[in-house]
Formats: sequence, C-alpha cells, structure tokens
Amino acid sequence: MRKSILFVVLFSLLALTLAADKPADPKSEEGFVPLFDGKTLDGWVANEKPEAFAVEDGCIVCKNGFAHLFYTGDVNKHDFKNFELRAEFKFIPGSNSGIFFHTANEGKGLVKKGYECQICSEGHKDPRKTGSLYAIEDVKESAAKDNEWSTYTIRVEGKHITLKVNDKVTVDYIEPENPKREKGRERRVVSSGTFALQGHDAQSKTWFRNIRVKVLPD
Repeated sequence: MRKSILFVVLFSLLALTLAADKPADPKSEEGFVPLFDGKTLDGWVANEKPEAFAVEDGCIVCKNGFAHLFYTGDVNKHDFKNFELRAEFKFIPGSNSGIFFHTANEGKGLVKKGYECQICSEGHKDPRKTGSLYAIEDVKESAAKDNEWSTYTIRVEGKHITLKVNDKVTVDYIEPENPKREKGRERRVVSSGTFALQGHDAQSKTWFRNIRVKVLPD
C-alpha cells in the first residue's frame, strides 16, 4: 500500500515537472500572434555580435556577450504602441538579460530608446532583479528562479505599464507628465517601436520561447 502511494506521488511530481517545461499553446490565446517561429531567427536582427544569439531546441538563446536582438518581422510592421506581450524565459544562475519595448535598433552599444523589463538572477551583482521596469520601478528580489521556465507578461495601454512574472504583478506604473530620467535614459518613455532581447555578458545565458503579442487599440 505504501509503495503504491509513493508511486502515485512520484508520478504526480514528474507530471508537474514535465508540464512546467512544456511551452504554452499560443492557439489557445485569442488575438495573440507569434513573433518567433521556433526554428530560425527570421524577423530578428542583432545590433552587434550576431554570434551572441542562436536558436536551440525551439528557443532563442542569448549568450556570448553584450548585444541586443531586435524584432524586425511583419507583425504590425514591427511597430507597437498599445499591446500585450507574453514570453517564456529561463536563465542559468548569475545571468542578466531583459526585454525592451517601444525601442529601435540604432546601432551598437546601449539601447537608449524605450523601456527595459529586467531579467536578473539573484546571483548577479545588478541589484535590479527580474520583474523590474529597469531604473524606473525596481524589484529587489527576482520574481523568477534560476533554471526554471517562467512567464513574462508586458502590457501597455497609453501611459499605463503593467509587468507580470508568473502571473504575479511586479510593476503597475503610470508614466507621469514630463517624467524625470537618469542621464542617458531620457528616452525611456512611452512612445512606440519594436521589441528587443538582451544578451548581457559572457557569464549570462537566457532562453526565450513562445514569444507572442496581441495588439491593443490606440
């Protein structure tokens, strides 16, 4: 009897683990359109170091140093104002990455246009952790765990920005009139633009999959 109960418990735990590692089905989400085909980087362009990005096992992998991968595909002519973006992500311990929106590929170096939705392991030295709207509303403890798949939901309606990690709200922010920004971040304001994934440093490795968007009315 005890062996039977133990078997059922172990089987249930295995099933839960496999379910957590399985990507969501975008067909079940009305109005959402995929931005990544799961096979190639078609529709995505790096601003530098193209070797920093690869496709592995149906995921975009950010690795091998500092660079950004911009969406340049056909969906909404890669120009988004009001939207809801959903993506699944996973990182190794000590990693740093992020998802930018309302941004643009302006060449090598730092991304100066648009907002960054932070991804950062507890083991990385950056104090701004996963779930932060970087340098605007920061989270001190990562809302996602190392080596586990998590979900990011980014919703923008007018000046209202909502971030969720694993369905938990981490940021609920309304941009004020004439917002004050740090030097070099003056263009981190609501506008319109594309999305970008960040490769941060040689010690970081982050996977993204099932990246999809729903365009919302202006």
